[in-house]
Amino acid sequence: MIYDNVLIASLIVIVVGFLPTEVWRWLAIFAGRRVEAGSELFLWIKAVATALLAAVVGRLVFMPTGALVGVPLSLRLASVVAGVLAFLLIKRSVLAGVVAAQVVLLGGIWWLGLH
Repeated sequence: MIYDNVLIASLIVIVVGFLPTEVWRWLAIFAGRRVEAGSELFLWIKAVATALLAAVVGRLVFMPTGALVGVPLSLRLASVVAGVLAFLLIKRSVLAGVVAAQVVLLGGIWWLGLH
């Protein structure tokens, strides 16, 4: 039956995708309670997290896969610039940066007729 396949697929996603990352999140919460905000360890962790985020954004912009392959590099770069500017101009708001980047990207896709 189709329900058996969906149930099995859902369990596989939970076991393989969700649980391994959830364990690390809980460990980070418990370990993070002992790390002071200004300590060297905290600054190192923050630097590593920032570098990982920059690497992911760089990969999405310069080596896209899936639907982003058809989006011109200039539009992807404009989206990143809009996001960074919104972040800096609106009290370092991550939400503002993400929304601005998405508006530019989706608006550009619509404008160019790539949808």
